[in-house]
Parts: sequence; C-alpha cells; structure tokens
Amino acid sequence: MSRPVNFFAPNEWYHCYSRGIDKRTVFENVSDYQRFISLLYLTNTIEPLHRSNLGNLNHDDIFTIPREEPLVSIGAYALMPNHFHLLLYEKNDSGISTFMQKLGTAYTMYFNIKNERSGGLFTKPFRALHVPDDRYFQHVVDYIHLNPLELFDHNWKDGKAHDTHYLRAKLEAYPFSSLPDLNKASRPTANILGNEIFDTYQHKTTKQMMENALTYKEMLSSLIIKATP
Repeated sequence: MSRPVNFFAPNEWYHCYSRGIDKRTVFENVSDYQRFISLLYLTNTIEPLHRSNLGNLNHDDIFTIPREEPLVSIGAYALMPNHFHLLLYEKNDSGISTFMQKLGTAYTMYFNIKNERSGGLFTKPFRALHVPDDRYFQHVVDYIHLNPLELFDHNWKDGKAHDTHYLRAKLEAYPFSSLPDLNKASRPTANILGNEIFDTYQHKTTKQMMENALTYKEMLSSLIIKATP
C-alpha cells in the first residue's frame, strides 16, 4: 500500500514498522539483534557511516562514534524475531524515508552475506502511522515497548496472563528495546535516542504500561482502518 506524497511532515512523530518477507525470521541470534541496533545509530546521519569501515570495535563502543547531523530523532524501538517497531520524529524533509531506506539496505546486506542469500528481506513499503496528538503519543511509546511480551505469553493482551510479575521482569530485562534507556539504565545504546523523547514522554511503570495497553490497541485499530484506502 503506497503512502500519499508528502506523508511525512517535519516536526511530527510516526510509528514505523516492518516485518520479514513471508513473516520470516530476520533476527536469528544475538549478533543479528546487535547489528540492527548498531545500525539504528550508524545509519541515522546525513553522511555515510558504514559498520564495515569501523574495524573491530565492540558493540558498546559503536555508540560513542561521532556522527554528523541525524536524519531523524528516534523515540523508541523494539525488535522481535520477525519484525521491528520504531517511533521516529521527522526533523527535516525526507528524513524518515531516507533513514528507513539506509537502515533496511544496510541490514539486508549484512543478513544476505551472512546467510548466502539474495533479494529483499523486509516487506515494502514499511508501514507508518502518524502520531496525531499527545494522548496517542504516550500510548504508542508503551505499545512499542510492550511488544516483546508476545514472546513470553501470547494471552497477556486479553487479560489472561498467567503471571504478571514474571512478565514485568522479562520485559524490563529485554535487551532489544529502548525501554531500559527510558528507565534511565546506564547503557551505551541510550545514544540512539534523541532528546525529544525525554522532553515529551510521561514515564510510567511497567505495570501501568500493561494496564493501559488495551486502550492503545483500540486506538491503533481505529487509525489503521482510517489509513486504509
């Protein structure tokens, strides 16, 4: 489904997401997750900055590398085995489109070389929903960070979670999302996030996020219906 011309407007937030072609697994191990997370930092710049040119830097050191002006401000992210979610702020015209193209191309090249395959990896075009107001914004940040709960209990969204304490612990320890960074954990990956998220997001406990999840699920369904031609 194509997007209208000039869909992305400067100074607006967008929930962007994509999954593997045919719902295939795109993150097969920790190294894959770490490569994509490093690319969230490295490809978010107006100048080329390639992982292959950085030598044997360890994962944490990558996030200290100086960059030129970022293409977008990243507000939140979460990676799942066959898809990812991003919350992106359009800083300048075409920033989100350029960033998503660079990110997808860089990771696909890495994945294809590693697995001796060719062709696309993610469905195109990536999906994007405009974040129209602050109420929606607060919910979408939580929705993105709650996504990994699907890995531990498929029934949690229906209020049928077997052990909410266990789920909260698993979510807070999940390493492939930006939730720990918003919770002020001391991680080098915090440099992926732009200042805008810390100025705007109203921090909540994991318990509060889970309790509010159903509200966002209903809002998301409404927006997807409106966005469908």
